[in-house]
Amino acid sequence: MNDLDIKQLKVLHLLLRESNVSKVAHILGISQQAVSEHLRKLRNTFGDQLFIRKSNGLIATPFAESLATEVGRIINSIEKLVEPKEFNPATVKSIFRICATDYAQAVVLPKFLASIRSQAPNLKVIVQDIEIDNLSNLMDRGDIDLVISFPRFLPQKYPMATLFTENHKCVVNKKHPRANEIWSIEDVAKHPQLIVSPKRANLVGSADDYFEERGYKRNIVMTLPFFSSTADCVASTDLLAFLPSKLLTHSNLHKVKCDIDLPSFDVVIAWHQRSDKDQLNKWIRSKLLDLAY
Repeated sequence: MNDLDIKQLKVLHLLLRESNVSKVAHILGISQQAVSEHLRKLRNTFGDQLFIRKSNGLIATPFAESLATEVGRIINSIEKLVEPKEFNPATVKSIFRICATDYAQAVVLPKFLASIRSQAPNLKVIVQDIEIDNLSNLMDRGDIDLVISFPRFLPQKYPMATLFTENHKCVVNKKHPRANEIWSIEDVAKHPQLIVSPKRANLVGSADDYFEERGYKRNIVMTLPFFSSTADCVASTDLLAFLPSKLLTHSNLHKVKCDIDLPSFDVVIAWHQRSDKDQLNKWIRSKLLDLAY
């Protein structure tokens, strides 16, 4: 019995139904010789002739007929097992875990959560801060289902999709004495600056290379781990900062007029390969990609 496989059961099921080798071969898209070979193996496995040839087809032996109901049940169960399941978000009662930067929590999640609440009211969503150094372990263990972040924070081995492209804007307190002036790149480089450094607590910013390539070193005097508090800090000090454009909702910030065009950056989602075909994960990803940010 260890030699019995699904292909052989399928052949047996169809031979019991059709009683004709050529018809079975046509249904399965294989040769009559292949059907006969499967039948030979079935006979060896069961120790019975199973079918007797006649002029216009086959006649099942009593033993083969006794197998018909059970073989049909097995084939039906296998077909149900592999057929696509209809996904209905309204009936989902799962827990979905999202790891996101504080930027994504502020810009992406409000619209996303509002859109899924009406369609999947019983879905429970757990959002946690991104753990950059531990992200790979969390994804490999299945502790998180989806990440919303910037590409540079993500291991490149995981599938990704881009939600949108973002740009930095140079801002100061709107009451800054030079708020309405035109700043040169040298003016900006020399001015005390605040940066966001979520990966490492240091005075190294993502725009440093841009300035160094043009012969300038930034005067970074303060660093924060999160974007959420940056606008308030800039608005209450004389500091300058480069902030993502979608976070510029603070009424006390002023965009600096300067000829500085920092490279844009993508906001992406990432997931583990094992979730490629997962229906809930696919639905969540499609909702995120469909939203206009």
